[in-house]
Amino acid sequence: MPSRSGITRSVSSDADNRSSRTQVSITSDLDEGTWRDFVDAQPDANVFHTPEMFELLARADRHRPSLWAATDGSGSVLALFLPVEVSLFDGPLAAWSSRAVAYGGLLCADHPSAERAIGPLMTAYGRAVRRRVLFTELRHLTDPAHLRPALRAAGFAHEDHLNYLVQLDRPEEDLWRALSKTARQRVRSAERKGVVVDEVTNQVDADDAYRLLEQVYRRAGVPLAGRSLFQEALSVLGPCGMFRIFVARLGDQVIGTRFLLLREDRMIDWYAGSDRAFASYSPNELLVWHTLRWGQEHGFQVFDFGGAGRPDEPYGPREFKSKFGGELVNFGRDVLVHAPLRLRMSRVAYDAAHRLLWGRAPAASGERIGEREP
Repeated sequence: MPSRSGITRSVSSDADNRSSRTQVSITSDLDEGTWRDFVDAQPDANVFHTPEMFELLARADRHRPSLWAATDGSGSVLALFLPVEVSLFDGPLAAWSSRAVAYGGLLCADHPSAERAIGPLMTAYGRAVRRRVLFTELRHLTDPAHLRPALRAAGFAHEDHLNYLVQLDRPEEDLWRALSKTARQRVRSAERKGVVVDEVTNQVDADDAYRLLEQVYRRAGVPLAGRSLFQEALSVLGPCGMFRIFVARLGDQVIGTRFLLLREDRMIDWYAGSDRAFASYSPNELLVWHTLRWGQEHGFQVFDFGGAGRPDEPYGPREFKSKFGGELVNFGRDVLVHAPLRLRMSRVAYDAAHRLLWGRAPAASGERIGEREP
């Protein structure tokens, strides 16, 4: 595992409604066994909270994960925070293009003292990163309603953000009937036209899938994580059964792909894309159906579509994701801005560069720095 600096601070926090107080320590050096035990004990834990994901992100270019935990006097973990500093540029421009994202949100024990530890935890974290990153974003995969008062008190602003969750713990015929009529027609059409789906397990084929993602993101004018992120996912998460790549092929041509993260009973649609030239072959619909069926066969209970945009903005992918029988949820995101002036200046510069490179301003759906880059 990558090393973490041993930052430890202690503060006092009300532990409960009695007069007693709990000593809370903030640390960035947590024993891996303690880390795993805490994650395994929390029902809201997800793949982004695991040591394996931390290792993957530490290996990837322009990703800098850090561990922050609040513990009580006995050393028990109250809250776990795993932000990842992501930069579009290296060197002097890093501070003008870096953000921190907690992809799995904040993980807290089910105890009042855990929620009260959020303030000291975020204060210590904010002091450490405010000169390095523009803002920190929490991307929630479960409902964080019980954490919002503490997050608001710590300076976070809540934003609505939608997602679709598909329940997989039902018969395959029920999954099929839950698809829209159009989705079922396109799945059948793709199969009749000879499109097949298989799994990628080697780096050469994974690179082919990544090249397709590059094409999709370039067309959209949105930054894509570097190749190393996906290479390390295959080498670190693959052997643990926590990562899968499915591709849709027409003959030898890769025309669509989906990169999936897996942990326990949940599948997350991490990255996806298809070749627009083969849109009439419906690779996206076939890939999603194959993924749902595969997940159901392998005992997964939830397929997480990985986000569906803001409710007040038109968002094409949301329309696509709505066709697969999922539940529309709004767990939202929470954002803490560390450098307001630098963030505003960075957005202006990014918009200008975007116009120069792609001939247009970033779309309202969230291409700007500080909004919703992937």
